[in-house]
Amino acid sequence: MKEEQTNNPLHGVTLEHIVNNLVEHYGWDELGIRINIRCFISDPSVKSSLKFLRKTPWARKKVEDLYIFTQKREAGSG
Repeated sequence: MKEEQTNNPLHGVTLEHIVNNLVEHYGWDELGIRINIRCFISDPSVKSSLKFLRKTPWARKKVEDLYIFTQKREAGSG
């Protein structure tokens, strides 16, 4: 079981951490452009975003994918 998680970049990372990290990195405006969902565009907040993302697998996947992309890009540039 431990081997399965070794290659999972999201292992141990909460959805709240992901959203906060993306907001810090991109800001709400840019995040809403990159992932066009209402919770990032219209009166955005971490709380409302988490509520929506926990109920909406396709949107959560987009957010997780952007987080992974951002982490890889930051690791490569540093």
